[in-house]
Amino acid sequence: MSIVIVGGHDRMVCQYKKICKNYKCKAKVFTKMTADMDKQMGSPDMFILFTSTVSHKMVKCALDQAKNTRAQIVRSHTSSSAALENILKECCC
Repeated sequence: MSIVIVGGHDRMVCQYKKICKNYKCKAKVFTKMTADMDKQMGSPDMFILFTSTVSHKMVKCALDQAKNTRAQIVRSHTSSSAALENILKECCC
């Protein structure tokens, strides 16, 4: 399963990827908006939006991409590793 994480903290990127790897998922993490973010996202199976640490512009970009690829969207107010693990437990197991 491929996942795109939008939001979160810069210092947690490695942890996010490690947690996803433990659940046999490939992850791309975007903590900051880039010029061609929509092209870099690709077509994942699921988008995880950490809503407390993400701009509205990034959310809109992710939602537009999810609509085009018909990917699942999961929103979480907190961007902790425990929140990510809970999401992956529900969706991947």
